[in-house]
Amino acid sequence: MTPHAGRTRRFLIYEAGSGGEPRLIDRLELPKDHTLHHWGNAPGHPIYAYDVVIAASMGPNFVARMERHGVEAVATSVTDPEEAVRRYFRGTLPTLPPEQQIHGHS
Repeated sequence: MTPHAGRTRRFLIYEAGSGGEPRLIDRLELPKDHTLHHWGNAPGHPIYAYDVVIAASMGPNFVARMERHGVEAVATSVTDPEEAVRRYFRGTLPTLPPEQQIHGHS
């Protein structure tokens, strides 16, 4: 699970299989200039085509941006991606509030 959703370049794409079990269907690898942090508010980012983004942390601006594009953004303490997706589909994923991001950090 990425610690900073807006700066990640690698996404695992899951869908619900039979019985709600997650099934890995694709991987999305983005160039540096396509991270959501660098993309800004422009339309058409590839992640906007999905329903949900799950990560270890995200700021309130990231959550708001995802909502504007119809994507649910969820931060969680679950560290295993497949377990996080499984628990999301079951409605048992523990969630964390968006974190305040300090600009200029590395």
